[in-house]
Amino acid sequence: MRANLSAPRLTLTQRGICAAALCLLSACATRLDPAPVVDLSGGGNPAAPAPGPVAPVAAAPAPLGPPPPGYYRVRPGDTLSAIARSNGHSAGELIGWNNLSDPNHIEVDQLLRVVPPGAGGGPAPVGVPVGVPVGAPAAVAVAPGPVAPPVAPSVAAAPADNQPPAADAGSLALAWPVRGPLLGRFNDSSNKGIDIGGSAGEPVHAAAGGRVVYAGNGLRGYGNLVIVKSDATFLTAYAHNRELKVKEGDNVSKGQVIAAMGNTDSDRVMLHFEVRRDGKPVDPLRYLPPQ
Repeated sequence: MRANLSAPRLTLTQRGICAAALCLLSACATRLDPAPVVDLSGGGNPAAPAPGPVAPVAAAPAPLGPPPPGYYRVRPGDTLSAIARSNGHSAGELIGWNNLSDPNHIEVDQLLRVVPPGAGGGPAPVGVPVGVPVGAPAAVAVAPGPVAPPVAPSVAAAPADNQPPAADAGSLALAWPVRGPLLGRFNDSSNKGIDIGGSAGEPVHAAAGGRVVYAGNGLRGYGNLVIVKSDATFLTAYAHNRELKVKEGDNVSKGQVIAAMGNTDSDRVMLHFEVRRDGKPVDPLRYLPPQ
């Protein structure tokens, strides 16, 4: 009988111990409950743990819009000569219109003028440099505004080729860079200048003084080329030379020897000579004295 009576009392003791243990576990569980889960995805797994702090991410640069009318934005793999050809112009024209000091170096997203100033392209957007990459240092030159049309001369009407009359050429008096037969004349389509015959090695003289803005052979079709910028309006170009006697940045005077005649990128010895006014090719014979 003692064994039977003591059994219930032992069970009650055990129950008390269990109850106390359950209370302790319950209190611990209350203190250790995880933070409530917040679904930040608006529809993800509600049981997924909340993400930790997210490091701020730099905003992606805004995509560049299309270039303004009359301009081209350089793409990967482009070359200046390819851009010029695809827009129906010569590389020399793009050099003049964009005042490029290093035509061998153009960069992706660079804006280039591909129509003559004043020919419908309009100025570049305010603050956007032309001929240099977008975002380049502010020290670069910004594209000029629209070019004012030349004052109509009071002399005889322009000839049939629509070039300015000879009186318009008074602001630039050129000397012949070489003396020789005229092999090709200016026509503003297939020939942007004149071609003068001569012999290999014959000295080529600067037709006008100024600063050498290009001296190299990176422009296909021109061979060894020298470009001299006389002022903000005029530049002269000398192509197909055998040897260059000046380098970029040199100041040259009218009549100074700047190259030796040759046939680089040409099927015969000759000097291809161009004159650019506000970036547009004009007939050099209007600025040269009679031979």
